[in-house]
Amino acid sequence: MTGETDLTGMLRTLEPKLNPGDYVFCVVQDSAKIDLNQALMTFRETEGITVILRKELADEWQLSYSFTAAWITLTVHSSLAAVGLTAAFSQALAEKGISCNVVAAFYHDHIFVDQQHAQAALSALMDLSKEA
Repeated sequence: MTGETDLTGMLRTLEPKLNPGDYVFCVVQDSAKIDLNQALMTFRETEGITVILRKELADEWQLSYSFTAAWITLTVHSSLAAVGLTAAFSQALAEKGISCNVVAAFYHDHIFVDQQHAQAALSALMDLSKEA
């Protein structure tokens, strides 16, 4: 299955889920110094390797970070070729003054918002889904 491409269908079935825990974005130069199996996501950039992981692990590994996030999964299986989903939910969050950092994986989109805005973001996403 390649996922949903109809924007209205995706919005109606967003079903956002707040995952437990605190998450941080860190940069490492040498991935051999950490256990990548415990990372939620890695992405190699010119400046270093961005790692998203639980805050407790970053603290244990003495990695620096400047943003503590809540992780919300949109449980709709959206296609990687779908058009407009990211724009729709980021607009809904922006209207509430909530920044979001997005990771699109094969099955779902994952949104990282400031931990203090987790419940407001979840509400905004649920409202977006109801309005679709």
